[in-house]
Amino acid sequence: MNAGHVTSEPAAHDPETGLRAALALRRLAERVEANQVAAARRAGWSWQQIGDALGVTRQSIHTKYGR
Repeated sequence: MNAGHVTSEPAAHDPETGLRAALALRRLAERVEANQVAAARRAGWSWQQIGDALGVTRQSIHTKYGR
């Protein structure tokens, strides 16, 4: 398999491996989102702007990250 090629084939044959990969990707996406929300806030972005960029409401993003 090409190192730059992503396939779902292993997951189809081994659900445990596929589910662990899905969990790892979800956790990575959450960390990336949190870091980018923090960077946007430091740069002066409003909750509305961040919500718009993520395709969610300002209320939901503020609830999630507005500590």
